Amino acid sequence: MSSHLLVCVIDDDPSLCAALENLLRSYGYRAMAYGSAEEFLAGADVIRADCVISDIQMPGMSGIDLRLSLAGLRPDLPVILMTAHTERFLLDRAAATNPSRILQKPFDAQDLAECLTVAMGTVDTAMPGLNRP
Repeated sequence: MSSHLLVCVIDDDPSLCAALENLLRSYGYRAMAYGSAEEFLAGADVIRADCVISDIQMPGMSGIDLRLSLAGLRPDLPVILMTAHTERFLLDRAAATNPSRILQKPFDAQDLAECLTVAMGTVDTAMPGLNRP
């Protein structure tokens, strides 16, 4: 059941963090938001997280560098990267870190729900729209 799964959101935009936390909780996940990759890495949730959703471009450590750090610490932890940028170099560099998925901002809530289901290998029929044909 998703209510036991912890999804950590890392983004320097507090309003996006709050919105994603609320959305994730509405889907039944536990959710925690962090304003930076460094803040997340310094906390205990780095060990407890079942999935990480991180912006690519942030002050300090980027989401790409976070993904690389997590690959060394927790290689099986699903990491979803998100970005509003469309530069091919950036997207190629992000893809090279082998994230679960790269979401282009703005993204649809349904895309995020499906992405989480695939990334964590869960199926939750309570999540709206996941059983569509």
